[in-house]
Amino acid sequence: MKILIAGGAGYIGSTLVPRLIARGYEVDVLDLLWFGNHLPAGTRVIDKDIFDVGQDDLGEYEQVIFLAGLSNDPMAEYSPGQNFISNAAAPAYLAYIAKQAGVRRFVYAGSCSVYGYTVNELYDENSPANCGYPYGISKLQGENSIMQLVDENFSAISLRQGTVCGYSPRMRLDLVINTMFKTAMSQGEITVNNPAIWRPILSIQDAADAYTRAIEVDYEISGVFNVASGNYTVGEIADVVMDVISTELGQKINVTIKHISDFRNYKVTVEKARNILSFKPKRGAEQIVGELIRHMDDFKDFNNPNYYNIEVFKNLKAGSKA
Repeated sequence: MKILIAGGAGYIGSTLVPRLIARGYEVDVLDLLWFGNHLPAGTRVIDKDIFDVGQDDLGEYEQVIFLAGLSNDPMAEYSPGQNFISNAAAPAYLAYIAKQAGVRRFVYAGSCSVYGYTVNELYDENSPANCGYPYGISKLQGENSIMQLVDENFSAISLRQGTVCGYSPRMRLDLVINTMFKTAMSQGEITVNNPAIWRPILSIQDAADAYTRAIEVDYEISGVFNVASGNYTVGEIADVVMDVISTELGQKINVTIKHISDFRNYKVTVEKARNILSFKPKRGAEQIVGELIRHMDDFKDFNNPNYYNIEVFKNLKAGSKA
């Protein structure tokens, strides 16, 4: 099977692409390489804007995966207009063109951010999606646009991801566990703004598993699926990071607790993905931290701006205005 991954040179794609190649898939990547190229040698990269893609570009692919767009709230808030173009219009356009070209399935990188702020409720895919901020709104718009294209010849799957964390060849240090690990190692301290806030966490290895399951499920299956490795309070995540570093490295880490309000608070069930996609997460927060420790030499320059999406985005925006 031949697969095109839009945004495949990013954080998730740099882990997913080698996984798919090892399973025998032929994988091409559509990417403007904002974050460089950390893909396996020989991977074909199409350096092209999504809106310049036509039907003739997609006719050779059986499936398309959309990992592109702006990836977090800071980027969305820095440029709300670009956020809605990249996260809502771009997947709508690419899915439409893919369907016209005869692609069998479109897999979309959704987000649990669509749920917004909830209080002590475990949300499934039928729960209200009430986020009032640009990132969550745009991710829901992108999801809705691809789902309305589903018919007997075109399958669409949206994976509403928890916060993806862990080591990737294209590393990020602006994700909750990764950020806590960085500050623990560089400052000996973790600061928690609100320990009571819930977050669904998704190991990047479990994320790669989820995309693999979405690719390989029967074409009669379409739908929206929550995917997460587990639900944690932010205070609990800090304790896990502290404990694993202390156990594995013998370093003492202090945790400082504040009580600052947050506009995101949600926890999700993944039973639908477990029952339909056979998605079975294997790695919790402890395993994620352990993985970061094992790969620490690969990203030890914690000040490298390439590890922070908002810094790369600001530099790109500044360069475009020069």
